[in-house]
Amino acid sequence: MRLLLDTVTFIWLVDGDARLSGPVQGLIVDPANEVYLSAASAWEIAIKYGIGRLLLRVPPDEYVTGQRRLHRIESLPVGETAALQVPKLPALHDDPFDRIIVAQAIIEGLAVVTPDRHIKQYPVRVEW
Repeated sequence: MRLLLDTVTFIWLVDGDARLSGPVQGLIVDPANEVYLSAASAWEIAIKYGIGRLLLRVPPDEYVTGQRRLHRIESLPVGETAALQVPKLPALHDDPFDRIIVAQAIIEGLAVVTPDRHIKQYPVRVEW
């Protein structure tokens, strides 16, 4: 299965947060699955860190890159095709990071791993 982690899912994985259930963790660590983190999530983490809404043990560049490597998660760049998919999505909410993640999942044929009820409303496969 090809999976795209939502930003909060990535953070919970790194932090060992109990809200990330065993079955979801199993999907992420299963070597048969391809797991990705969007560059948009890296951007979101950097922004929230920069304004003091996200505390990290190390700066975002070390955190994201190091934790992706540690957990064998590939980076997914934001491409033009996904960016141009965003305005075609239903106007379910206005979080730009979630919207580009959904667009990437649609374009790339990925399932989004997220607890976010808003993302579950989009025409995209969600694993949780």
